[in-house]
Amino acid sequence: MSLIPSFFGRQSNDPFSFDLWDPFREWQPLIRSSSDEASQFAAARIDWKETPEAHVFKADIPGLKKEEVKVEVEEGNVLQISGERSREKEDKNDTWHRLERSSGKFLRRFRLPGNAKLDAIKAGMENGVLTVTVPKEHVKKPEVKAIQISG
Repeated sequence: MSLIPSFFGRQSNDPFSFDLWDPFREWQPLIRSSSDEASQFAAARIDWKETPEAHVFKADIPGLKKEEVKVEVEEGNVLQISGERSREKEDKNDTWHRLERSSGKFLRRFRLPGNAKLDAIKAGMENGVLTVTVPKEHVKKPEVKAIQISG
């Protein structure tokens, strides 16, 4: 017996579910497409901060191995971060109650400023967070020399 009361004749088999009746539940497989799932994963959250020494990008990509992620610099100072999360293999004997983790490809691009040192970019991944550090070129400030005015 479910701890959650049924709504409109629908009984919940999940005692921890607080989902209410959804009249479009039967239509979901028709409405949802693989591009919707990919776009959910494509919205991988990435922070970009600038420090005096570098531009630092941090991306939350839990569950991916470093081999499944690519960090590239394209022509025109464009940093590209991409990857793919595969869907878990389904067994015919399994019954899924929830499928909320997204899968698919993701791709994010950022135009780097002119002071980015493209040959010194470093990337690392720890605990599902990808960190890409793009050092800055140290631009020498023009030296100002005072000129004596005669006369």
